[in-house]
Amino acid sequence: MLHTMLRALVDRGHEVHVLESRPPLNERYRHDGYVVDGTQVHPHRDKEDLPELMAESDIVVTHLENTARAVILSRWMQKPCFVVLHNDHENTRSWSSAQDVWQVYNSEWLRDELGPTAQSLIVRPPILSEEYRTTPGEAVTLVNLSPEKGSGVFYELAARMPETRFLGVVGAHGDQVRRDLPNVTLVEHQDPHAMREVYARTRVLLMPSDYESWGRVGVEAMASGIPVIASPTAGLTESLGHAGVFVPRDDLDGWESAVRRLQDGRSWRAASRRAKARSNELDAHRIEDLAAWCDAVESA
Repeated sequence: MLHTMLRALVDRGHEVHVLESRPPLNERYRHDGYVVDGTQVHPHRDKEDLPELMAESDIVVTHLENTARAVILSRWMQKPCFVVLHNDHENTRSWSSAQDVWQVYNSEWLRDELGPTAQSLIVRPPILSEEYRTTPGEAVTLVNLSPEKGSGVFYELAARMPETRFLGVVGAHGDQVRRDLPNVTLVEHQDPHAMREVYARTRVLLMPSDYESWGRVGVEAMASGIPVIASPTAGLTESLGHAGVFVPRDDLDGWESAVRRLQDGRSWRAASRRAKARSNELDAHRIEDLAAWCDAVESA
């Protein structure tokens, strides 16, 4: 999410620097850094990195585990600070009511849940649809094989439907559950730029998540007209909208019925049209949200 927001600032002509919060896995990046889509990335070295970089900056943008230190330093240095909020967890709530920083919510439901401040805006996790759009494939797919993302539902469906191809993509976080079933293909974690290849193998995307504040992979899949079956979390009901097929997470019979319905060509085509229509709606939101985001940064 934040990467695309920073790309929008680069496109507006701004100089953007990103400081990583953990040491790089590749030691050759420790001193030189690197450039990604116009943003200069500075690898973490020691605790002095942040104040040194902030001293040369006009605006501070932070999120997740970096929020506390960045907000405290921005107050001390008297620099405008934007906090990007991804969830309603306790740690997020500890900062969400601060009136002296900009609060950036990733959804309408999160804004309503946390309560908007005077300086706040919504930026729905923006995706560039053309970077993901492809021709759908044949598999029923789950991205991230952790229990929280629904690996139990995924493997149970595969066991119940041995005639159907299933594709599991190892996630970047959480304990990954790997099971050997004859109709299940597992692939390792994919770089974001390679996700189009996953969707080219996917006919239906599963999102039986315990918690989602938005659900980026569902939005990525809809860019290709891939129907998404999801648990009705607040984030998924908002992001998928009228295109989502919603089933309670623990209703395994309901999940099986939903997958089987989408194996019918006519039902799948109708669901695919709804997915493409929702993708187009979110593309329009993306343009509006990123414009509002850049305007807010420039006016701070």
